[in-house]
Amino acid sequence: MGAEAKQFAVAPPSPAGESPSAAVSIRGLRHSYGELEAIERLDLETPAHGVLGLVGPSGCGKSTLLELIAGLQQPSAGEIEVGGGNDPAERLARCAFMPQRDMLLPWLAAIDNAALALRNRGVRRRAARGQAGLLFERFGLAGFERTRPAELSGGMRQRVAFLRTLVAGKPVLALDEPFASLDAITRAEMQGWLSEALASDPRTVVLVTHDVEEALYLSDRVAVLSARPARVVEELSAPAPRAADRDAAVTDPEFVAVRERAMAALHRGIR
Repeated sequence: MGAEAKQFAVAPPSPAGESPSAAVSIRGLRHSYGELEAIERLDLETPAHGVLGLVGPSGCGKSTLLELIAGLQQPSAGEIEVGGGNDPAERLARCAFMPQRDMLLPWLAAIDNAALALRNRGVRRRAARGQAGLLFERFGLAGFERTRPAELSGGMRQRVAFLRTLVAGKPVLALDEPFASLDAITRAEMQGWLSEALASDPRTVVLVTHDVEEALYLSDRVAVLSARPARVVEELSAPAPRAADRDAAVTDPEFVAVRERAMAALHRGIR
């Protein structure tokens, strides 16, 4: 495979996502399901190509918040802007959503799963496979293009799912606990891999995770949320610059100190 395959030669963004200033802004956000208040009040923002991590106790509304950002739900009150658009259709047009499960279609080969977003946009099968296929070597998937999901390891399935998300060509990635189902070793490997992927092809990212260490390693800023109804307990800046090697980064004294602050904020949020 040629040099072009070493780069993130993804599909061009859709017209709704072309603005280089694409960012996420949340102001006075509240959300309820009937009488159940899920989100009390949130004000958050991340700049273009920033990575915002969201951590909090189980059931606090992290996934709900991500769905609101991605335009899959409309908030009860407040405003969410993604790249300047604030209605659900505009947000959805600018966001590529990656759910907790990889959601690969078992009857499709890996390359066809990766190319699914392109096919849904009307790109012909051969062209869609060609665009997605350029990334398989860079994603450590070369040789597995025709492999069905059931024959892939958990880490490889997640790479295919992320490749599919990236190939959509949208400026904002909404990632909902992308590595939650993986074992500890594979998860650590995937965190290092994703950090490199985002360095190679910067996007605005909102990452939901229950793992404080993962959030601080992958994000620029981390918002610690309280138990439901969710509110921001504390916002933390991740240590920078971070070591390229994940193990070196997460054992650095500055990183450890910020992680302890985040854990203390989590405990305050559940009291």
